[in-house]
Amino acid sequence: MVKKILLWIVGTALTIVVLLCGVFAYWYFGSTNYILTGVPVLNYHQVNNKFHTCLTMKPDSFEEQMKYLHDNDYHAITQSEFNAYMSGESDLPDRPIMITFDDGYADNYEYAYPIMKKYNMCGTIFLIMNLMDTKGYLTWNQVEIMGKDGMEFGSHTISHKPLTSFERDDARHELVASKEAIEAHLGKPCTFIAFPEGKFNDMVMEETKAAGYKYGFSVETGRDFPWDDHYDLDRVPMFEGPVSFEHFRFRLTYSAFCSILWKTHKYFEHTELMHPLAAHIPTP
Repeated sequence: MVKKILLWIVGTALTIVVLLCGVFAYWYFGSTNYILTGVPVLNYHQVNNKFHTCLTMKPDSFEEQMKYLHDNDYHAITQSEFNAYMSGESDLPDRPIMITFDDGYADNYEYAYPIMKKYNMCGTIFLIMNLMDTKGYLTWNQVEIMGKDGMEFGSHTISHKPLTSFERDDARHELVASKEAIEAHLGKPCTFIAFPEGKFNDMVMEETKAAGYKYGFSVETGRDFPWDDHYDLDRVPMFEGPVSFEHFRFRLTYSAFCSILWKTHKYFEHTELMHPLAAHIPTP
């Protein structure tokens, strides 16, 4: 009887190990196949040597990452290509990737944009209207220069305050006025938005759709498939750190695994009985 129990335990353990190895093999070998694992949308913020926060990527680190994408045949896709994929109208090039920046910092023009041009990459910058033409942030002239050279833009609202903190009319203003300002300066539709702090609710969703946006991005970690909610799309946040490049490559390759860990951590954190366990769930 004891022998049978031991054999059952060993068999179960081996089965779990085999399944886990299979899942990780699927994620690893499928990480460059968007049909299997979805499109990774990378999320950056600042790129400079002045500030030292997790959201501030050093230019050398950023270039190392762009070079890796270029040398490994990744293709930075445009909003139009992303839209065609998400709406089922056409396929994407091999190894597609979308590169985004939040907030519209001036260093996106000074550092990130030249590096991306060097490696034939394009991207989308989500702009905060109240901070345009202010110290440390992009000017409309810089936006227009980049816009003529392949970079694209989306809304990060007027004030950057969470849209869930507003009453409906004020949330509508944040959404509509920011969209109109970008369209007026660039002469093309603005249909992409990144929700400040990634926060939204039913009211925000309703007003986002009514304002004419097609896609809304959160700060949740993961990749995107056509069947996902187009107003609750995941991204892959990229942070500076002591092992910036290794961190980047891990998140790029194992985005799906990171997504599971992040969402499990968040669920435990907001569940009273499981809250103590949240600290033991890593968020790589």
